[in-house]
Amino acid sequence: MSDIPSAPLTLVMGNKAYSSWSLRPWLALRHAGARFTEVVVPLRQPETKATLLSHAPSGKAPSLRHGDLVVWDSLAVCEYVNELFPNAQLWPADQGTRAVARAVAAEMHSGFPDLRKNLFMDVLKRHDRPDRVAAAQADIDRVLAIWTDCRARFGAGGPFLFGAFSIADAMFAPVATRLRTWQVAVDPVSAAYIDAIYALPAMQDWLRDAAAEPWEIQFEGM
Repeated sequence: MSDIPSAPLTLVMGNKAYSSWSLRPWLALRHAGARFTEVVVPLRQPETKATLLSHAPSGKAPSLRHGDLVVWDSLAVCEYVNELFPNAQLWPADQGTRAVARAVAAEMHSGFPDLRKNLFMDVLKRHDRPDRVAAAQADIDRVLAIWTDCRARFGAGGPFLFGAFSIADAMFAPVATRLRTWQVAVDPVSAAYIDAIYALPAMQDWLRDAAAEPWEIQFEGM
């Protein structure tokens, strides 16, 4: 059975320098080898909300259109991509390992508010703000604990959390960029994991595209 969808795929996304939620399904689609069209909507502009609402009822990025179907929310889109492209093996094959991978992906999806608030995604810059890092330290510690635990228990087959690249890595990839942007000190296992995320050809393409974007957001307090 072919993994090629019968209808075109369109990913509506925020601009690549800042949109952590958009990076997640974008990496899943790239890993699956999907052909898809990108619609990039600049964030924090007067027209942003109305534009996003014209694509999905949530009024947020990202959303995926597949023919007449619209799927919104990053994790939901990743799960849908997994169903469209089963040969990509976006979850681990072993049932128990897959359950842990889903658990850490869901924890990333729903948690870490201090990290999100203080260490916003900005792949183009480096910030030296120990005060912001300190405010997010408890969340950082939990992220690093997840990474070191998954690498120790499940990472023998490759450089990612569960060996091979999975949706769990797509969910944590923006965090890897945040820790690098904000120059957060990490343990050697976590540093190697961040390096593996950045070494992905898809990630390199994302960073190149972000550097070419004409938009810049001025964040409050910066």
